[in-house]
Amino acid sequence: MQNHILEKGKLLGPDGNLLQKGYATNNILEYDRKDIKAPKWRIKEWDYYYIGNDDFALCLTISDMGYIGAISATVIDFKENWQITKSAVDLFPMGKYKMPPSTKTGDASAKIGKVQMTFENDGKIRKLYGSYPKFGNDKETLAFDITIDEFPKECMFIATPFDKPGYFYYNAKINCMRASGTFSLGNRKYVFENNLATLDWGRGVWTYNNTWYWGSLQTRLRDGSTFGFNIGYGFGNTSAASENMLFYKGLSHKLEDVKFLIPGEDAGKEDYMSPWKFTSSDGRFEMDFTPILDRYAPVDLKFMAMIPHQVFGKFSGKAILDDGTVIELKETLGFAEKVHNKW
Repeated sequence: MQNHILEKGKLLGPDGNLLQKGYATNNILEYDRKDIKAPKWRIKEWDYYYIGNDDFALCLTISDMGYIGAISATVIDFKENWQITKSAVDLFPMGKYKMPPSTKTGDASAKIGKVQMTFENDGKIRKLYGSYPKFGNDKETLAFDITIDEFPKECMFIATPFDKPGYFYYNAKINCMRASGTFSLGNRKYVFENNLATLDWGRGVWTYNNTWYWGSLQTRLRDGSTFGFNIGYGFGNTSAASENMLFYKGLSHKLEDVKFLIPGEDAGKEDYMSPWKFTSSDGRFEMDFTPILDRYAPVDLKFMAMIPHQVFGKFSGKAILDDGTVIELKETLGFAEKVHNKW
């Protein structure tokens, strides 16, 4: 079942539960932090941006996870095959970052020690800027100034309940936005010029122990048109809808279930750097995936843990649009991940 939410309204009812469950292609449900009935330390809000091309990428996150907050950044060099990920951590932010309640407009800003990051969004342009001292392996400063525009007409929104009253996940994935700007790491300077960006925007109250799967890609095809996808599962009760969706020329094309076939997973011994496969229940998404880099940056305090394997690599295969048009990919850069969280 794929329940397409078409009616505008509030996200949560008086009891703190979702009023509508399923997916939408625009921000039509009104999220308000004050409607949540869970304690403040259980509320989770984040904005994550991925900006990249075939040579390098920048990942930026501001997150308020209730009892812990973080400013995180990742720099990836695909040519030289290395990555650096670091996070500045804050205790009990519980709303002080004032994360925007909508993807349409609103700013997010955080400062932890000397690390600072700001995401501005006036509805027409997004500006991402900030600095992270002592980020590089030789203590170089990471500085960035990115402009994002050309928002697609449609994207992926999903309102997912957990099997526990008052717990929910409201998430948006906006792929194929245009990005330009620069970032520097010490003496290294990287320039984005007419490249692409993705926003992962999440709000909710989660259960304690979760494992999720997520994959994403954005590219320009030979004719210059944009194509991307969002795939994933494992998080909450997705019986009303999956989060699997194709994006072509700014419009969405809904998929049913997509399965990640990670080598060794059935035996509990995942081999993340061997080739994966992806297959869909509706036959509209069939891909091979050749990994090139595993962004593995675990935090494991036993009572609280985040064990992420975000694997970057090349997708080859086919995706079929709603009208039957077949999009062929050949060694196109994207990523897929498996993450285990306890928090």
